[in-house]
Amino acid sequence: MSKLNLEMAKKVIQGAETEASRLGVQMVISIFDEGGNLIATHRMDDAWLASIDIAQNKAWTSVALKMPTSNLEEEAVPEGSLYGLNTTNQGRIVVFGGGIPLEKDGRVLGAIGVSGSTVSDDVQVAEAGVQAFKELF
Repeated sequence: MSKLNLEMAKKVIQGAETEASRLGVQMVISIFDEGGNLIATHRMDDAWLASIDIAQNKAWTSVALKMPTSNLEEEAVPEGSLYGLNTTNQGRIVVFGGGIPLEKDGRVLGAIGVSGSTVSDDVQVAEAGVQAFKELF
């Protein structure tokens, strides 16, 4: 399958949610398609409301830039070459970890964005979602 759909997104979300539960954190998990369109957002019980927008923006950033959001961390600091990047695109660009592209055969089919805990937890949960995506093929 060359296009990310809702059935696939649900499996990716389940993989991520399983890891979030294992860590004991409540997360918001969002899946976007290759065009930057929302496919699904899942908010675990008691997850922060603010994480809805953050998770969606992490997924959007990963699709828009075809890279993990964590790749932007070092260059987006005041002395970095991408300082101020987060102020572009109506403020949708997220410059810290938790957004990862979903790729097959070198092509970005979409992205996962996770928010609700520390950045390292967000990345770990997003990586679990990426692993669930890879298991679909």
